[in-house]
Amino acid sequence: MPVPMDAFDEVRPAAECLDLLPEPVAAAIRAWGGSVPVEELRHVDTDPAIADTAPLVERYGPWLLEQSANCVVVAGKRGGETTLAACVVLSHTRVDVNGVVRRQLGARKASFAPMDKAVGDSGMEYGGITPIGLPAAWPLFVDAAVVDTPYALIGSGSRRGKLIVPGKALAELPGATVLDGLGIA
Repeated sequence: MPVPMDAFDEVRPAAECLDLLPEPVAAAIRAWGGSVPVEELRHVDTDPAIADTAPLVERYGPWLLEQSANCVVVAGKRGGETTLAACVVLSHTRVDVNGVVRRQLGARKASFAPMDKAVGDSGMEYGGITPIGLPAAWPLFVDAAVVDTPYALIGSGSRRGKLIVPGKALAELPGATVLDGLGIA
């Protein structure tokens, strides 16, 4: 079975590409300390015009959809308080915002965070937000199916470029909670 690295002509260690990454992502890679060696985090340069899943998969092959993951920012509200959280699910699924996420946050209401809030608070670009380098206060929910993926193609923090990361490394990120059923068909 092919892995995401097979789709791209040039795959480099992410630690060698820090100048191509937003500062929060670069800082997280510099401080990497999980059981997965930092050398296993890879970067590929991609056209910003195809940062979204559909055009990326159209360009590089439909098989890549099964090994791509999206990171979305949600806002949970309860009693006038808003909590931002990030959710990582396989690209062919969607986040169960009103079920799993709302319950996990203990919120009365949950919805996708406004773009300006997600971008401003994360320090990343819309369409490229990644779970690596998120604010420490944010809960990070990772679907168990993503963790089980040998390698996941995820955002790099900017629309230009992607990271290829072992799924199990995402479970070890600060604030991460692995959840079954976070991503639904």
